[in-house]
Amino acid sequence: MFSQMRIRGVGVIDDAVLDLSPGLNVLTGETGAGKTMVVSGLGLLLGERADSGLVRTGSASALVEGVVQLPLDHPALVRADEAGADHEDGELVIARTIAAAGRSRAHVGGRTAPVSVLAELGQMLVAVHGQADQWRLKQGDAHRVVLDDFGGPDLTALRDRVGELYDRWRESAREHERLVSEARERAREIDSLTASLEEIEAVDPQPGEDAALRAEDERLAHADTLRLAAAQALADLSGDEYAAEPAPNVRDLIGSARGALGPATAHDQALAGLDERLHEVSTLVTDLSADLTAYLEDVDLDPERLGYVQERRAALGVLTRKYGETVDEVLEWSGRGAARLDELVTADDRVERLGAEVAELEAAVVAAAVSLSEARRAAGDDFGTRVSDELSHLAMGKAVVHVELRRRTDPEGVALPDGDRVRLARHGIDDVEILLAANPGATPRSVARAASGGELSRVMLALEVVGSRSASGEAASGPPTFVFDEVDAGVGGRAALDVGARLAALAEHAQVIVVTHLAQVAAFADRHLVVHKADDGRITSSSVTVVDGDARLRELSRMMGGDPDSEAGLAHAGDLLEQTSGARVGTRPTARSGARA
Repeated sequence: MFSQMRIRGVGVIDDAVLDLSPGLNVLTGETGAGKTMVVSGLGLLLGERADSGLVRTGSASALVEGVVQLPLDHPALVRADEAGADHEDGELVIARTIAAAGRSRAHVGGRTAPVSVLAELGQMLVAVHGQADQWRLKQGDAHRVVLDDFGGPDLTALRDRVGELYDRWRESAREHERLVSEARERAREIDSLTASLEEIEAVDPQPGEDAALRAEDERLAHADTLRLAAAQALADLSGDEYAAEPAPNVRDLIGSARGALGPATAHDQALAGLDERLHEVSTLVTDLSADLTAYLEDVDLDPERLGYVQERRAALGVLTRKYGETVDEVLEWSGRGAARLDELVTADDRVERLGAEVAELEAAVVAAAVSLSEARRAAGDDFGTRVSDELSHLAMGKAVVHVELRRRTDPEGVALPDGDRVRLARHGIDDVEILLAANPGATPRSVARAASGGELSRVMLALEVVGSRSASGEAASGPPTFVFDEVDAGVGGRAALDVGARLAALAEHAQVIVVTHLAQVAAFADRHLVVHKADDGRITSSSVTVVDGDARLRELSRMMGGDPDSEAGLAHAGDLLEQTSGARVGTRPTARSGARA
């Protein structure tokens, strides 16, 4: 519900704050005081097209701000969260500003947002009914939603079941269609993968094999060079035992050096240290000579092994050019390819299983949709009867409301048990439209077009009153706030009391804001707000105040055409309040003298 609205610089309203309450909020005031500006301001707040002509003369901009209290799980609060809004314990602030130059800005929860977000929130928060605008029933699905809510928990549970089955059916059907359409492509991919995996299997690469063979190939291809280099190094270190004339070598030279130092080491510790280091060098040379000898014994000329290594490397190279930079990457590709091949090979089995599943789900969703259609038809008959009865108490006794269900026929659609073919949707097989015949013999038309002038708001009031409770008596879901502008146009006396009683009945389950000229309607208010106009001779401005007690009696007296301060007018006002204090739908108040427009 809206707990507060602030309007600044809109039309004749300079700066006004409306403190709203749960239940029935009535807005009254003299003609031209600016009551319609409140409704216009609310329209701006809920995303209607901005008109710079609404900006008060002399003001740079207009501002409308609303504070809304919502349950934490309300869809409007969820949408506000998606828009980045800040809120505290379900209290959400929404605002709209319009510059005199025409530029418009929207804010949701302290964050700038597109005006379209305000429009989305408006559809979830408020149903506005006036002589020109019927916001709630403009959307194509709104009639169906109203009927389904009236149908109660059993009908909405069946509708949700249809939606669940429909989603599963369409998902399975899309997967089945995809697999069938891709059958030829799968066959080609199976052939390609099979050939590739067989090629890899024939070579049978091993992890890291390419790197090991590369090193071995390098060694075998240069065996002569390696042997000559190692032999020369060994000769330099230890001498060549096969040489005709011995040549100086490192081991002999180190031995000669130690022989020179040996006799003198006893006389100087430093020299003894140098001798020890020569000994360490001699040991290293001996070990290195042994290693070179072993290396020479290991380096063999093996042309046959070299040929095998090079052939193997060539075979591995074919794989790495196709499936990866290294043998390890080739093996990874092979693993993925095998898994994909298994998926493709088993796809035909999945096609068969999915085909059976699609047929089973289609039968289930059709059966549920037919049951839903039957439930809607029964609820529609009850709904039409109740709304027609409501209209009989709202000075429209000859009006008849009828709920029409039309199947969405489609030659290419699914078959129903009776042979009809229809196009299924998440909400079933029906298009729903609420029709009104305003007079006997009139062709029923959509409620938003069949009535005219003040009748339209009364029709919507009857719809909302009936729709506010399900057929079984539970409160129905719907917008938390309803706004009625000029709902009392063209009625008075007893009919006006009925209008007020039905607004009060609707306010038992939702917040209702009503702009009215009739005291009989205003007397039902839980909170009475008055728009006051002030004129200093130069500028006209309006403000809004809450009235109670004597102030409310004076306003009701004024509305009934009397002197606000006359004893007779005040007495009539008090009498009216007494009549309406307990009147609700089902208890029709009796019109008494003075209780007239």
